[in-house]
Amino acid sequence: MADYKYQMIITWSDVDGAYIVDVPELPGCMADGKTIAEAVENAKVIIAEWIEYAKEDGIPIPEPKSVKTA
Repeated sequence: MADYKYQMIITWSDVDGAYIVDVPELPGCMADGKTIAEAVENAKVIIAEWIEYAKEDGIPIPEPKSVKTA
């Protein structure tokens, strides 16, 4: 699996009882997991699948946004 550099926003969901990962640069791209590590690993799989389906459907794939650090 490729190492994509997309931003992941991780939050806890009391309703789901899991960590939720949202990948804002890829519309609808979300994953969950019982731990942060599991949620991130699941998100990596979903990112790869999102990109694969976008290529098949001719949907433009956004470049990951750069993150500025101090």
